[in-house]
Amino acid sequence: MSRCRRCLLAEAGEQVTYDELTAYLATLPPTTLTDEETYQKRITECINCDCLISGMCLKCGCYVEVRARLKEADCPNINEQRW
Repeated sequence: MSRCRRCLLAEAGEQVTYDELTAYLATLPPTTLTDEETYQKRITECINCDCLISGMCLKCGCYVEVRARLKEADCPNINEQRW
């Protein structure tokens, strides 16, 4: 079975990891998280980036669904920063 390499975790068949990351994000203070609109814009940029592989950013190794949710985070691609 071939998996989509340019997908987010849940889409890539990594539901357990996705659930763990969601649980982690739920423990963070709401003031450290970005609003839903900003999150969706960031995720859209990540989905369209060649550095996304199965939910992970090849530039920094993070899970994009976590990084995009953090208010103070930014795109780690210093050459082509997307957000």
